[in-house]
Amino acid sequence: MIGIDLIKTSRMERFMERFGERGLLKFLSTEELTLVKSYKTAAGFWAIKEAFSKAIGTGIGKSCSFHDMRIYKTATGAPKLSLSKKIIDKFGIIDVSISITHDGEYAVGVVGVEVLSSSNKVKQF
Repeated sequence: MIGIDLIKTSRMERFMERFGERGLLKFLSTEELTLVKSYKTAAGFWAIKEAFSKAIGTGIGKSCSFHDMRIYKTATGAPKLSLSKKIIDKFGIIDVSISITHDGEYAVGVVGVEVLSSSNKVKQF
């Protein structure tokens, strides 16, 4: 399953100016907050979380909240996504790959999710 999200970075800049750290904690953990160096980084993190929720087919809401996902970095600085046990079990997730990119005023997050279930196979007609 694949999810993608695009956000205009100036939207995140305004959000941070208005709500500051308190606003960021609505969608980031305290550990993730330490990784945010600018509004562009925050926008990329937002895009990844939205993209993941789209990949599993729920969007952000009751079934999957922003706090069911955590972004972390490897020793070489690559972003990775960890998930709550609730989400892993509910959707049968066995692996997740992510990519974040920024260009001009936009940040894009792409997520690939591998699941145990074969119910997501192409529908035959």
